[in-house]
Amino acid sequence: MNEIIVAVLHCVLLIVTIENSIKGFIMAESLEQMPKSDTIRLRDRYIGQSCKLFYKSNPLKVVRAQGQYMYDEKGNQYLDCINNVAHVGHCHPDVVRAGQKQMALLSTNNRFLHDNLVLCASRLASLLPEPLSICFLVNSGSEANDLALRLAQTHTKNKDVITLDHAYHGHLTTIIDISPYKFNKLNGTSKKDWVHVAPCPDVYRGKYRAIDYIDEDLGVKYAEDVKQICKDIKAQGRGVCAYIAESLMSVGGQILPPPNYFQNVYRHVREAGGICIADEVQVGFGRVGTHMWAFQLYGEDVVPDIVTLGKPMGNGHPVAAVITTPEIARSFYNTGIEYFNTYGGNPVSCAITNAVMEIIEREGLQENALKVGNHLLAELKKLAKRRKIIGDVRGAGLFVGIELVRDRIKRIPATAEAKHVVSRMKEKKILISCDGPDYNVLKLKPPMVFTLENANHFISVLDKVLEEVDIDFDEESETTTTIIKATISSIGVDRSTVMNSNENSLFVRAN
Repeated sequence: MNEIIVAVLHCVLLIVTIENSIKGFIMAESLEQMPKSDTIRLRDRYIGQSCKLFYKSNPLKVVRAQGQYMYDEKGNQYLDCINNVAHVGHCHPDVVRAGQKQMALLSTNNRFLHDNLVLCASRLASLLPEPLSICFLVNSGSEANDLALRLAQTHTKNKDVITLDHAYHGHLTTIIDISPYKFNKLNGTSKKDWVHVAPCPDVYRGKYRAIDYIDEDLGVKYAEDVKQICKDIKAQGRGVCAYIAESLMSVGGQILPPPNYFQNVYRHVREAGGICIADEVQVGFGRVGTHMWAFQLYGEDVVPDIVTLGKPMGNGHPVAAVITTPEIARSFYNTGIEYFNTYGGNPVSCAITNAVMEIIEREGLQENALKVGNHLLAELKKLAKRRKIIGDVRGAGLFVGIELVRDRIKRIPATAEAKHVVSRMKEKKILISCDGPDYNVLKLKPPMVFTLENANHFISVLDKVLEEVDIDFDEESETTTTIIKATISSIGVDRSTVMNSNENSLFVRAN
């Protein structure tokens, strides 16, 4: 009898699974306006080539998303591990409802009184330490950092800015000027003389490493470089305007600065007459788990003069903010020039932001980031013991980096292998990306609704993909051979792309 019941239940589950698959396929088909080939053709014809695609050889056409999942035109489901914009989950019904409701009533500029704006600003201010309390609403992280730079220059009456190597703060002209991630690609020829680049505080492959110093000393050492830059600026008869850094570097390779770093840097910069800007565009709103803002990881005595917010703030809607002190805001006001942004602080954007902040609190997403993030980091560190290509695992909450190397002693970046892993994970319906100066760091910044089950699934699939990458590691000779063992046919690679590099690495590169 029990066997019959079990068999019936299996049949029911199978039918439900098939029905859901059919529904997903039908829904995806109904959302596709044209075949993928036509979409690619029109994109190639009308969209600038500088606008890059993920998975260029076989781009993903996404037609809908929900929670931590995205769906292509065929109805295939992908686990989204990289979309830190859909902070509370793709298409969260409460966010959608808030936007729809306000859009049906009014959308106008902030020269009119509206409750949504003041409620948004007051709630943002309540989440930040004093004296950060004056808000400017804008439309993107790039705009936020541009305004932050303008505030700093106005307040200090100086122009020289200190930034970190391989930092990225946005795409506006002024912000590209302080983003080595961009201007380094031009061999540094476009760096302005008022921009000063400090070493990225990378304790794994950076200038000062954890194998050589204790954590506290690492922070002091990296901060000394900033202090020296301040002295150099002064020696040129100029003054320091600002130091700007992401609280945790994302594009830089998921970098967590060492303890004592920000305390010392902020002190050096302020003693030189500059102000400190924390870019929380990618890492804010509870992602680190223990705190709402990543700069708070470094202690209560680390309080920036300006904080910029963006991406997760609107869960996919374009909205961002700059929060500063009354003193700095007053300097800006005293110029006599009005600050007006057509869409900044509009009622729809503010309604959506208010909904996002409410959901983070109500659904305990910050706590979830801590729980799932800790589990993910622990399991990844276990995986690193089995997979020698993993050189370092680091992170806080749901901000995680996995650095792949061809040699754990020399720490040679496994760039081609990282790209291979990203491609293979996509084939297995998991979306990740790689970044860092050498593009060898797998980065995870999933929606905050990411579950323990999602984390375990990710680890399991990553383990199988990394099994394809075999490292023969001779500690005495400090040499390695990396072999990607996946068959050429299994990943659709032309035999002509099989390459033997000059670093003892045999790998296949997907077209």
